Amino acid sequence: MDTTPLSNRTAISIFGKRNAGKSSLINAITGQSVSVTSDVAGTTTDPVHKTMELLPLGPVVFIDTPGLDDEGDLGLARVEKAYEVLRHTNMAIIVAAADAGITDFERKFIEEIHARKLPQLLVLNKSDVKDIPDSEIKKLQKELGLPVIKVCARTGEGIQELKHLIIKIAPTDDAELSLVSGLVNPGGIAVLVTPIDKGAPKGRLILPQQQVIRDVIDQNAIAVVTKENTLAETLKSLSRKPDIVITDSQAFKKVSADTPVDIPLTSFSILFARQKGDLVEMVRGLGSIAALKSGDRVLIAEACTHHRQSDDIGTVKIPRWIRQMAGDSIEFEWTSGNAFPRDLKKYAAIVHCGGCMVNRREMAYRIETAKQNGVGITNYGLLIAYVLGILPRALAPFPDAKLALEEIMKK
Repeated sequence: MDTTPLSNRTAISIFGKRNAGKSSLINAITGQSVSVTSDVAGTTTDPVHKTMELLPLGPVVFIDTPGLDDEGDLGLARVEKAYEVLRHTNMAIIVAAADAGITDFERKFIEEIHARKLPQLLVLNKSDVKDIPDSEIKKLQKELGLPVIKVCARTGEGIQELKHLIIKIAPTDDAELSLVSGLVNPGGIAVLVTPIDKGAPKGRLILPQQQVIRDVIDQNAIAVVTKENTLAETLKSLSRKPDIVITDSQAFKKVSADTPVDIPLTSFSILFARQKGDLVEMVRGLGSIAALKSGDRVLIAEACTHHRQSDDIGTVKIPRWIRQMAGDSIEFEWTSGNAFPRDLKKYAAIVHCGGCMVNRREMAYRIETAKQNGVGITNYGLLIAYVLGILPRALAPFPDAKLALEEIMKK
């Protein structure tokens, strides 16, 4: 549970005004001093994450956020950070101090959470300072349309009841599609091609490869792992044909050449485009790449931060391939981690990484933001397969995406 990626955990975020007791609450829930607490308003300056196992819900991450009523230029930047957390939140906990009561500020935020269709509950903290009658709690529940509970984070009163309430209302139907769903049958074989070069982490596989291996096992299938220069030998050694070959996108060309045409082929990145976002929409986004013209600007977005290699995929290879297609005057900008611009109108196209480090809600936000701005968004693996001329084959296992590609080609 400790090593479950954040992107695979239920994200439970805590919001409220400064000094409402958000940090004390997360410390009480987790049983650890995760967040620094103080009587001074505005102690929490950046979102703080704490992972834990909350049975029977499973692996979760609690996120403590800065006060939503912070002031000044720096304070407004902190508020912006808190609202960024909403993009990948699965459930919201709104905290208010019992002695301060519920104001229009909390009411407005609760309405926004309702509009986002997120499960939420209201915690009235500091019940040791002011005890609120049960009749008032019931009245608030009816008025606000959400569960309300009173606690004292300092003494621990009501914390166990709060945990049970979280488990009761936390979303359980937002499970992401299995990465290999419909691609590998029980007892079938998936051959995974994992290049090991100077960019590979020492002593381990990268997260997308690990997650696909786990998903293959969960399907009661067999995962065969090999490098691109031993793929042909690996396929010959198998006593039966594999269900599919899945490769790192950067090895697409050689893997395609070494994989018989009767064996389905795709990439890790394309699997994540299907699981995390909208594969069909990202295929359509390739139309924006094909339509690039002199002076256009392209945003390259990665959901993680990492040390850049000399021939980095995002900052070197993709810009080089795009310029080879559309000309040297194409300009590029890059974002990484949680950073993602709201205003995308200055970009002609967006190329996003696989998104293994973010959850489906965050990727849905990014895709929807691109659509609202009228900008096509695609994915590393799709772009690479497109550049190499093997995209139809890479999309063959996904009928809807293949149909979307055919529509683009007709245009």
